[in-house]
Amino acid sequence: MSHSHSHFGDLAKQTTTRIALALGFTLAFVAIEAVAGYWSNSLALLSDAVHNVTDAIALGLSWYALRLTARPANSEKTFGYHRAGILVALANSATLVLIALGILREAYLRFFSPAAVEANILIGVGLAAVIVNLGTAWLVKQGSDHDLNLRSAFTHLMGDVASTIGAVIAGIVIAFTGLNWFDPLVSVLIGALILRAAWGILHEAVNILLEGTPQDLDMQVMVRDLLAVSGVLGVHDLHAWSITQNLRALSAHIVTGEVSPNTDADIRRSVNTVLSHSYNITHVTLQLESEGCDSAGLYCNMTEAAPHHQHSH
Repeated sequence: MSHSHSHFGDLAKQTTTRIALALGFTLAFVAIEAVAGYWSNSLALLSDAVHNVTDAIALGLSWYALRLTARPANSEKTFGYHRAGILVALANSATLVLIALGILREAYLRFFSPAAVEANILIGVGLAAVIVNLGTAWLVKQGSDHDLNLRSAFTHLMGDVASTIGAVIAGIVIAFTGLNWFDPLVSVLIGALILRAAWGILHEAVNILLEGTPQDLDMQVMVRDLLAVSGVLGVHDLHAWSITQNLRALSAHIVTGEVSPNTDADIRRSVNTVLSHSYNITHVTLQLESEGCDSAGLYCNMTEAAPHHQHSH
């Protein structure tokens, strides 16, 4: 256990170090890109510079959330601080949605009055931005598949990669054709891409904060698997939720009938094995009982159940 905890601590430290490096690179490039966007009169570069500012904020919040998550559970936070990362993911994704809408609005206005764009500056700074953004995204990518906090920061950075590639393409097209309206067109595509990615993270973060069932968990199939465990006669008062994207919890009443203490322990072990191996649910609270309720009580209505429980006590 101590070795596992130490390994987790090392991984967390490495991740915070990588995010700190990405934050430093991002802040250094913001000023360069903002000045270049102003001088070249490019909406694509200016929108990317603004996005870079929010990247810096997103990375700073993610860095802080990782440090906060590493704190141990205590009497006031019995689940620890794992939800800090979800709150940061919610903030980052909401910011991305606002940025995307702002880019789309500005692009719409520029379609009616296209501004002259310095294509050479746009191409040069855009290429440099692609390299910087790819580097910072690579620093954050590890672990982002299973951590919503890191995924929100990675999405910020990959949005920048798309923005800068789009800016370079716009610069090349403008240099050869003089079609300045191509700059806001690219911004529309960038805004739509950012909006799509941000919406998915926002939806998942809200679902976790509302104690929703994990999106990839089929409750009916899981109940069927639990009923297939030897000794399990019924399941009710079932709740499954996510503490974080990769940390799941479940509580349930398991009907076993009258069994010996040894059989009781075997059933608990078997149920935990099914939940852990098949559904990645490792934080489980089970109440074994000899009598259960009807199938309508599979998911407990807590509002209606509260007076009944108080009365029974």
